[in-house]
Amino acid sequence: MKQPPIYQKYQKNMKPGKFSSTGFLGTDTRNLFDIIADDNITVSQLSVSHEMIAEKLQYFRDKGFDSYGTSVTIDEKWRVTVDSFRGKLICPFEHKGLYRKTLIELIYIPENLTVQYTDLSIHMIREHGFYQGIGSRFRLEPEILVKIFALQ
Repeated sequence: MKQPPIYQKYQKNMKPGKFSSTGFLGTDTRNLFDIIADDNITVSQLSVSHEMIAEKLQYFRDKGFDSYGTSVTIDEKWRVTVDSFRGKLICPFEHKGLYRKTLIELIYIPENLTVQYTDLSIHMIREHGFYQGIGSRFRLEPEILVKIFALQ
């Protein structure tokens, strides 16, 4: 699909450089608009919303935040570790706000599924429906998140 001009600008922001040393697109060859559109379809087919997914990511981030780098087990199903680093990140969609540099690791113990994400990841899912490009270090697959969160 033809990408709107504003998305061309955002896609430039997604490349390694100013906003992130590794970028947000990974090895994905699709344009940004198509990446988001494809994930919108997937999320819709899973009968959930970006907001629901972001809320769960935020919930686990908040539960683990005060653990200071040690893991916290929640309901014997999830283990979360949150590391926080000096500095803040800005949104490549040029959305207002600064996002703490964090690394959140969430393990769904029953199936040994692990995802890693950041505070910026939560924001980009909630506000922009963006799970990052295939091959990106922090790409989050909606299907896996739904499975981990038992949203269905």
